[in-house]
Amino acid sequence: MSVSILWVDDEIDLLRPHIIFLEEKGYEVTTATSGDEAIDLVDEEDFDIVFLDENMPGLPGLETLTKMKSSRPGLPVVMITKSEEETIMNEAIGSSISDYLIKPVNPNQILLSLKKNLENKKLVGEKTAMGYQQQFREISMSLGGRLSFEDWKDIYRKLVYWELELEKSQDSNLKEIFRSQKSEANNVFSSFVGKNYRGWLDGSADEKPVLSHTAFREKFLPIIKEDEKTFLIIIDNMRYDQWKVMQPLFEEYYRVAKEDIYCGILPTATQYARNAFFAGLLPGEIAKRYPKYWIGEGEEGTRNQFEPELFGEQLQRLGVNLKFHYHKILNLGAGKRLLENLSNYTTAKLNVLVYNFVDMLSHARTDMEVIKELADDEAAYRSLTMSWFDHSPLKEIIRFLAEKKINILLTTDHGSIRVNVPTRVVGDKNTNTNLRYKVGRNLQYDPDEVFEVKNPAEIFLPKTSVSSGFIFALENRYFVYPNNYNYFVNYYRNTFQHGGVSMDEMLIPFVHLTAR
Repeated sequence: MSVSILWVDDEIDLLRPHIIFLEEKGYEVTTATSGDEAIDLVDEEDFDIVFLDENMPGLPGLETLTKMKSSRPGLPVVMITKSEEETIMNEAIGSSISDYLIKPVNPNQILLSLKKNLENKKLVGEKTAMGYQQQFREISMSLGGRLSFEDWKDIYRKLVYWELELEKSQDSNLKEIFRSQKSEANNVFSSFVGKNYRGWLDGSADEKPVLSHTAFREKFLPIIKEDEKTFLIIIDNMRYDQWKVMQPLFEEYYRVAKEDIYCGILPTATQYARNAFFAGLLPGEIAKRYPKYWIGEGEEGTRNQFEPELFGEQLQRLGVNLKFHYHKILNLGAGKRLLENLSNYTTAKLNVLVYNFVDMLSHARTDMEVIKELADDEAAYRSLTMSWFDHSPLKEIIRFLAEKKINILLTTDHGSIRVNVPTRVVGDKNTNTNLRYKVGRNLQYDPDEVFEVKNPAEIFLPKTSVSSGFIFALENRYFVYPNNYNYFVNYYRNTFQHGGVSMDEMLIPFVHLTAR
């Protein structure tokens, strides 16, 4: 199918060689010598792109552009002008032109603009496909080697990069190949965690990653000591890929000074991971040292209500005399109120902000059909997250902090994974309800499908009873009880869950942002 071009210029006869060049390339070119004629043609015919002269007698190019966009807002328009005045450029760009060329133009400039505007997705998709095919083998070979946590960070970054890039491709087969490779990577990662996790916690491993309970001391505190004012922002349940799609919106106001990944503890759930982050201790240690601040499985009460107290205790143990403000945003109204009162807090050296939207989104994705429709897969889930951030009080908070030149440390407590492989588990009535980890007595399960910890003290988790143990779902599995099995298998399949062992849940983004 040929591409239809409308070229508008009051000196169109002088451009005849360019038009012949395009026609020889297979393009159909219709010409107009005035803005009014061009608008009539756009209303009558279906053009793929318009080349529009900026300086014409009668209706000027910019006014012609405005009228075209009012009737055909999606029509690509390339402005061509003799003028290099910045005001004209700004006005044209503000009117949503697709490209801006300065006369005299040569045929190859026109051809490049056509390809950029009409074939961009196809060309980008082809280049992306070639790039991933080249790196597929490299990643596959890495998965067969002896991997350290640093290696896993590198593999995960590459996988997330290609996952985002392949969204631009129309090649469904290539996307399926990627999904298989990521699934294989999660399988190998689960084995890696199973072999090494106990050693990371008890100190017997030769090397260990930064974990939730050591992250503040090792990664965050050195930067806070250097900076005059800092906001530590924790977006609950934010995956690394969600950070990457939101990154350009942050970069409107901030530069990324440093980006890294650390390892979340198990269970990868807010009650455990975020309390460990604030306390600088593992959950079992918190329960022993600060029993009044620990709400266990099955107990009544909000399980993260003592975060500021735990954080204050950690600072005191570290010998850091640092006053801080703590804010927790659980809904839109609270976000707006913080924004309205933000100037009252910006004199402090440190503010800690816990922002709970992505976690609510993942739960709503499970329980509400309309959210399931909006976030049907990972790409849609990322898109919904980015749309939320772009229109949220948090983005306005970021903009305000940038104006005050206040630096940001951004992280999360855990991520989530889309589950689609059910695993049968049997437990008593006191077994917890999470789909990615179970804690209870006399649990029955297939040991090949879980990471099992029969003695919670081995991984510094509190015991709920003398004989209680933990099991964690691996890769993209989710736990289902035998009762009404088929109903719950279908109800929870393809939902986003957290608490278990996977790259998306355990590999936590850490970002240091400095104001532009």
